[in-house]
Amino acid sequence: MAIFSDKERVVTGFALLAGVLFVGLIDNFFLMWLTLGGVYILAFQEAVKLFGVQKDGLLPYAFGLWLIAALYPYGDDLFVLAGVAYASAVAYNKELKWVDFLPFIYPTAGMLFILTMYEEYGVMALLWLLAVVALTDVGAYGVGKSIGKTPFCETSPNKTMEGVAGGVAVATLGGMFFGTSIVDLGVAFLISFFVAVSSIFGDLFESSLKRAAGVKDSGDILPGHGGVLDRIDGYLFGAIVMLVLLRGLV
Repeated sequence: MAIFSDKERVVTGFALLAGVLFVGLIDNFFLMWLTLGGVYILAFQEAVKLFGVQKDGLLPYAFGLWLIAALYPYGDDLFVLAGVAYASAVAYNKELKWVDFLPFIYPTAGMLFILTMYEEYGVMALLWLLAVVALTDVGAYGVGKSIGKTPFCETSPNKTMEGVAGGVAVATLGGMFFGTSIVDLGVAFLISFFVAVSSIFGDLFESSLKRAAGVKDSGDILPGHGGVLDRIDGYLFGAIVMLVLLRGLV
């Protein structure tokens, strides 16, 4: 059974990678918006379950928000506007609960930042983000398996301090070369470092949600991998940090 599971994981991984490369090579806004939108809606549904939201009928609002993001040039601002709108609704209607808004924070904010970063800095910025987060995961796994001994935190017992440090180091050194097509080497180093660190905590945040919900995976749509949030958790935090730093340092 373990061998079959590993095979599923590899096949799914290669299929996801092929899909990402296909969309990236075409480099078309509508296709990127459509692809990210599909990922967002699936992740949104998983988040609704993880947060324990009882209210039905939230999905049309998520669709509507993403449709607006196709037309409005600052997708990250829509997250703030959604917060203002919901706060106003909560003040008006006492039956509304703040927990119902949580899926419009996570994963909505991260996905809007990813779309905005593509609009402002192009597909190379997304490739840079992809490289940093992936290298963080690979580096943390490799170093953790080989020399990891010190537990990192209770939220994710399998993570070690050595693995986290190794993952951040590998992602910073490897990822910064992807950033040199957008910024100079020094800025690429700094951004890669902070994105790598944020991706670690993005993974931890999703782990904390799963522990609170009492589930192993956020879903089962990806054979061998679990749910969509299980695969994009690091990107949701990393994208926010990368876009903020790109705007501030470039």
